[in-house]
Amino acid sequence: MELVHYSLGTCCSFPRIFGHEAVGVVESVGEHVEEFTAGDTVLPVFLPNCNECSDCESQKSNICSIFENNFSPEMPRDGTSRFKDMNGEILHHFLWVSSFSEYTVVDVTHAVKITPEIPVDKACLLGCGVSTGIGAAWKVADVEEGSTVAIFGLGPVGLAVAEGARQRGALKIIAVDLNPEKFNIGKKFGVTDFVNPETCGEKSVSEVIKELTNGGADYCFECIGLASLMQEAFLSSRKGWGKTVILGVEMHGAQVSLNPYEFLRGRSVIGSLFGGVKPKSDIPVFAKKYLDNELRLDEYISHELSFQDINKAFELHQEGKSLRCIIWMDR
Repeated sequence: MELVHYSLGTCCSFPRIFGHEAVGVVESVGEHVEEFTAGDTVLPVFLPNCNECSDCESQKSNICSIFENNFSPEMPRDGTSRFKDMNGEILHHFLWVSSFSEYTVVDVTHAVKITPEIPVDKACLLGCGVSTGIGAAWKVADVEEGSTVAIFGLGPVGLAVAEGARQRGALKIIAVDLNPEKFNIGKKFGVTDFVNPETCGEKSVSEVIKELTNGGADYCFECIGLASLMQEAFLSSRKGWGKTVILGVEMHGAQVSLNPYEFLRGRSVIGSLFGGVKPKSDIPVFAKKYLDNELRLDEYISHELSFQDINKAFELHQEGKSLRCIIWMDR
């Protein structure tokens, strides 16, 4: 698969080819592959979707039970790598995508055929963060018209949650973030209110949100990956029916402590990987919605760089100055 470009991925151990949000063109297919042919435009994805197991066939889950993620660095069927360096030493895969390369190899369960009509710099955004946020609002929470939403963390995932909630007709969309500059960005995606924890005085964030929503948000989304924020999001939800969706991966391995009594009062918590999105069926729908001017993608792109400047892209990411930085392979 020849990769045209992709957006910035995350880091892990070495030696490994990083990158997990990409779009490319199929260069060749292996034996017994019938779903794809050379020349197809495809989106490689970290989440497998075999379309054969009971989980893939069910509408209740997007976790493939045959190729369930075990975060092994290699190919899912035989546990081997398809990459070697110039000295013949093995290079490991990353999230079954490894897109920081002109060519990569992915299992058929990790590839999605999409329409070639969508611009490639927009298509690659659907490989992780944006789809996660949209899917969480539409599929996991099922936000309805007139509801109130609180989003903890206004990065690309949080912005996508806001976009999904806006499209569902949410009445109030509250963003919680330490960076006040995020509010102006969030307004483009439907954010109506902004809460900076550093300016709440003696009040907790949950107390502020309860005041803004007259008792608590109908839906809360944790998009950072901090146990303390997961707890605060839960406490910000409304008694009786408030639902908290956990999207962030806890970065310190910390435990979440919640009072069981609060569950008896009707609050609930649900975790979600990739926003409940089934890659092979849902991502083509997102692409079509973009082409029909029903889904924002352009606004997520804050920078565009050549592959030679990829370190600059990482710097922008670490400094919090970029949303999504498009890396072009051919520039």
